[in-house]
Parts: sequence; structure tokens; C-alpha cells
Amino acid sequence: MNLRILLTGAAVLPLSLLVGQPAGAASADPMADAFAKAASTYEVPRDLLVSVAYSETHLDGHKGQPSADGGYGVMHLVTAKTLDKAATLTKQPVSALKSDDAANIAGGAAVLRALADELKLDAAARKDAGKWYQAIAKYGGASSPAVARLYADTVYEELAKGIRATTPDGETVTTPASTVTPDRGPYADADDLDKPSTLAASTDYPSAAWAPAHSSNYAVSNRPTSDAIDRIVIHVTQGSYAGTISWFQTGPRPNPTSAHYVVRSSDGAITQTVREKNRAFHAGNYNRRSVGIEHEGFVDNATWFTDTMYRASAALTRNIADRYGIPKDRTHIVGHNEVPGADHTDPGRYWNWTKYMQYVTGSGGGGGGGGGTNPHTAESVCGTGYKVIDSNALGTAGTVFLLYNSANGNNCVATIKKSSLGKATATTAFLEVKGKTRATDTGNFDYYAGPVRAAAADKCVKWGGKAGSSTYESPFEHCGG
Repeated sequence: MNLRILLTGAAVLPLSLLVGQPAGAASADPMADAFAKAASTYEVPRDLLVSVAYSETHLDGHKGQPSADGGYGVMHLVTAKTLDKAATLTKQPVSALKSDDAANIAGGAAVLRALADELKLDAAARKDAGKWYQAIAKYGGASSPAVARLYADTVYEELAKGIRATTPDGETVTTPASTVTPDRGPYADADDLDKPSTLAASTDYPSAAWAPAHSSNYAVSNRPTSDAIDRIVIHVTQGSYAGTISWFQTGPRPNPTSAHYVVRSSDGAITQTVREKNRAFHAGNYNRRSVGIEHEGFVDNATWFTDTMYRASAALTRNIADRYGIPKDRTHIVGHNEVPGADHTDPGRYWNWTKYMQYVTGSGGGGGGGGGTNPHTAESVCGTGYKVIDSNALGTAGTVFLLYNSANGNNCVATIKKSSLGKATATTAFLEVKGKTRATDTGNFDYYAGPVRAAAADKCVKWGGKAGSSTYESPFEHCGG
């Protein structure tokens, strides 16, 4: 039977009609089938529905256990928000929506369709994935328009790249790479948190975006004058990048929480939410003495811990350690689970401390003590999607590179050392988008300076760096990306 349902307002369909199987029949691809059925029933583009789920959970329902901000299942249905709405729309019990993948996916699709109806998307508009942008932004339940835009942009980036994901049960779910023009509507005017901050006073780390936490989630301080900073604490969010930033911006609440930085899995993007001088509430006994770095993902799913995330986080950790004189060792760079009195398990067994510390110290090969080959490249420092479009030698001491990512319109600059490898020597990388404040990463580094990223599609950029006694500064150029 070919059943088409028109949903308006709170129209609902019992889930048994959506996901039921004939007696004795078991699908070889149950999650893929669930996405297809939910997409067809609620007239949500199937690949967009998968992209929402992948952005939230990498298609891992975590056996019905909630995320840090109370989200359940592969569609991350949040208590008192989308979870309750999904229960109303599908007439399914909350327990099923929490733990059953098919029910959860149908619930997410129902909520998205209801949001589309509120936006008055007609049948033709619903077939265009780009027209769903505002519904996606609202689905994330963000605390501000900027974070809502960040959430929706992440979903559309996954849609553009295509997805190939393996579920905890071993099923492979895929979507093709899709060229979609998102219709941002009013979110086009929201701050773009994928752009590094252009306000020098906003962030302590030049490549970070700025999205301040709610004032109840941290304590105003005057560190390191009031308290010495001698530890860096590594966390895992138990949720998504945008969701974590939104959680930090939500308050007051019974258990105030924040960290100084959040790092994204896919591309190593970094957002600062609390100034380093202030005490974030992230590590109990260590709050006074530490800087906290959250990493997007879940401790029980290794797919979140990408090489790009490790490299970006390690560059941040190295920068913090250099500025405060913190030794780059496992006594001073610790996991949340290693903080005295902590009851948390993050970063968990899948966090590769060996790789991470090699990136922090520059000891991952290529020789210490000043010789050998630099194990880092401009592409590995800047991350996935960045390609070199220009470079300039800094004598024999290194090379500064300009890279561009056509997927998001961002430039990146990295200075890669050629001499004094493994020794902390003065190294700089900078990037200036015309009309914006220059972003610079400078310090005594073992192998490279950077990455310094900025959104620069159709903008002229000035870039350069320093290694040894050689300095390079370009004119404004590369105006087309």
C-alpha cells in the first residue's frame, strides 16, 4: 500500500505504521530503513535527516543513555524539548523514543516536519533541502541565533561532504555528497562562529571564535595574579560542538558548567567560552589552577577523535603552556578523570594520549634536538579540506604557507619550521582579512606556528610569518579565495 500522509500542525501517525515489519522479517539495514521510512512519512529529505543525526551522534544511540545536556538516541531528542514534542507527535512512549533507533528517528523527523509546518514550507519547498535551514536551526534548541547558525551550518557541511558511517551494530549508512544552497533567512545576520574572533579583547587564542558562557557558569577572577595556572585539563563533551556551546550559555541552573574552550571533531575549529583569567566550572579541585578544553564527542565512540581534532587541540594546548610556562608533560596536561576527587571518566579509553602528547611536544618523529625532518605539514596543521595556494620561504629556517578550504571559504596560515626542529624557537604565523583585525599565532614553538584560520571567501588577505631571522608579509592578495 502506498500511503502518503499530509502533516499539518500537530497531525500524527502511530509509529507502528511507520516502522513495523512483517512477522518473521528482519531488515539487514534497519537504521537505513528507519531513515527512509521516517523521511518518506514526514516528507523530510532523507539525506538531510541522516546529516542531522550524524552531526549530533555519529548515528550512535548510546543504548538509551543521555548526553550531557539530556539528549537521547541518534536524533538527540532532548528532555522537555524535542523529546516531549516527538512523543506528542508520534504517540509513542518516551521510553521507546529514548532507546529504540527506529522510534527515535521517526520522532526526530516528526519534530522537523512540525517545525517546517510552522515555517509554512509547502510540498515543493519541502523537497528542497536548502529550504529546511531554519527548521534545522530551531531543532538544535540553541541558546542564541549565533549558536543556532553554527548548529545548522554543521548539518549542511555534513550534507555537502557526504556521510559514510558505521552504526554500533555494524550497519553502514551512507549519503552522497550534495551541493545544496542553504536558505538561512534571518540566521544570515547572526554572528558566524566559524569565523575567528576579530576582536582582540575577546579571545586568548588567536584562532578561536568567541561565544561567552552564561555568567552563572564561571567565576570572574584575575588569574594568574589571583591563582597560578599550572594545569590543562582535557575533557570530552558527551554531546555535539554546537550543543555544548549552547549548554554553557544556558543558566542559571542547579549544576553550573563551562570550560574555557570547545574543539570540533570534523575540522578542529575552536570556540572560547570563558576567558582564561576567569575560573570555568569544569574540574572541581582544579578549577582555580587550570584551563579546561572540551572535545566534541562521546567517550565510548572513537570516531569522534579525529587527527584534525588532535592537532588543533594540541596547538591550543601548546600555546597555553608556552604562555603560562606550564611543562608539556602528563603531570601538567591531564584528563578530567585524573583530577583528584573527580567522578568523570573522560576523555576515556579511546583518547590517544601518546599521539596527543607527541603533537603537543613535537616529538612525533623527525628527530628532536634540532635535526631531522619536520613531521608536520601545512595541510596537517590546518586540517581536513585545506589546500596550499601559496607559500614563501623564510630563509633556511622554515616556510610560511597560505591554504584555502573551498568547502567553507576559510583561509589558513601555518609556518612550518625547517631548522631547530624539536627546540622551542620564535615562530609566527598571521592572517589578516581586509577590513578585519589581524590574527596572529606567535611564540616559542618546536615545529610550527598556527593554524591561523579566518573566513575569507571573496575577500583579499594579507598573510605571512616568521622563523629564525626571516620574516615575510604579503600584500593584500588572493581576493577570490
